[in-house]
Amino acid sequence: MAVVTDGGTRVLARRGPSPLLTLPALIFFGVFAIAPLGVALYLSFTRWSGLGSPEWIGLENWQTLLTTPGTWHSLWLTVALMALSWLVQTPISILLGVFLSGHQRYRELFAVIYFVPLLLSSAAIAIAFRNLLDPNFGLFTMPGLEWLNLSWLGNPDLAFYTIVLIIAWQFIPLHTLLYQGGARQIPQSLYEAAALDGAGRARQFFEITLPQLRYTIVTSSTLMLIGALTYFDIIFILTQGGPGDATRILPLDMYLTGFVGNQMGLASTIAIVLVVLGVALSVSISKFSGFTRMESQLDGE
Repeated sequence: MAVVTDGGTRVLARRGPSPLLTLPALIFFGVFAIAPLGVALYLSFTRWSGLGSPEWIGLENWQTLLTTPGTWHSLWLTVALMALSWLVQTPISILLGVFLSGHQRYRELFAVIYFVPLLLSSAAIAIAFRNLLDPNFGLFTMPGLEWLNLSWLGNPDLAFYTIVLIIAWQFIPLHTLLYQGGARQIPQSLYEAAALDGAGRARQFFEITLPQLRYTIVTSSTLMLIGALTYFDIIFILTQGGPGDATRILPLDMYLTGFVGNQMGLASTIAIVLVVLGVALSVSISKFSGFTRMESQLDGE
C-alpha cells in the first residue's frame, strides 16, 4: 500500500506485485536454460571428444555441418516428420476432441480409453511396438494377418512412415485433451442459433466449431511442431536412425554425432541449429496466426 495525496485527501493506492517475485523463476531459467545454451554455443566453435580440454577451431564445425550431405538429409527428415505428424495428428485430434466434449457417459468411457497412451513412457511405447511389429513373432504373424507381416521397421521405404504413425498414436491423446477443453468452452447459444437457421451438424462444425477453436489449433500446432524437434528416445529404441539413415532426424543425429562419434563440438552445433529452428518456428506461428492478440471468442466476439 502507498499513501497518495489527492486534493488534500489521503488515498490508499495498491502497488503491483514486486519484481523480486520473478527472481526465483529467472534464476531457474538462467541456470537450466541460458547457461547450458551458452556452453553449447561455445562448444560449437571447438573440437572436443568429451575428454580433456576443448580446442578452439572457429567456424570449422559450422562449415562441416553446412557442407555435409547427411546434415541436409537429417534436416529434410525432421521437416518431413513435422509436416506429416501435423497432418496426421491434427484432424484426428480435432474430431476426437469435439466428440469427447459431450457429457454423455459413453463418451467419458471412450475418453478414458483414448488417454491411456498418455500414461506410458516413450521407451515403453517403443519397446511394445518393436515387439508388435517384429516379423518373426509379432502381431502380424497371427493367422489371417500374414499379408500385413512386413518389415515395418527394417524397410527403408516403410520405417519412416511407421515412426510417424507410432508417434501419432502416442501424442494424439494429448492434443485431443486440448481440443476437448476448447470445444467445451464454445457457448451453446451459437449452436442453438445456427440450428434455428437450419444449419446441419457439418455446417455447424465448419462455421462455428473450427473458427472458435482457432487459438487451440495454434497452441496444439505449436506443441506438435516444436515437439518434432525433440523426438529422440522413441526413434532411438525403434530404429537407432536406421535402416541406413532412413529415420536419422536431427535430434538423433546430434546424439549419434556427440556420444557415438565423440564429436561434441559438432553435436553442439547441431543443438544450436535445433534451438534456432524451434524459436523461429514458435515466433512465426505466433506472429502469423494472430495468437499474440488473444481476442475473446466467447459468444462470437
